[in-house]
Amino acid sequence: MKLGAFSISLSVKDLQKSKDFYEKLGFNIMAGSLEQNYLIMKNDGHLIGLFQAMFDGNMLTFNPGWDQNAQNLENFDDVREIQIHLKENGVQLEKEAEETTSGPEHIFLKDPDGNMILIDQHR
Repeated sequence: MKLGAFSISLSVKDLQKSKDFYEKLGFNIMAGSLEQNYLIMKNDGHLIGLFQAMFDGNMLTFNPGWDQNAQNLENFDDVREIQIHLKENGVQLEKEAEETTSGPEHIFLKDPDGNMILIDQHR
């Protein structure tokens, strides 16, 4: 299964303070803005999403169809195909994708320890 780009999405209290901290660790802004209440930051192949007042808790994020530079991949597994595979293997989903559509869509699931996983397809 091809899950695409991987990042950790952090729910932060103060986006500016978090930005400043991660810049000290060598991360640079790749997308988003302070005005939009989110930043995607990159250090080499590592991605961190910083989100203020958008969701509770932290989550692992996968983006089918994208590489680590948010560039489109020629071949990828659609989130709906991933959903079908997960359901066939007994994985419970917190939020399912509409399987009759195409294009952007997402699903949520939790690992056995309750960690949230977002599989978020943008195209």
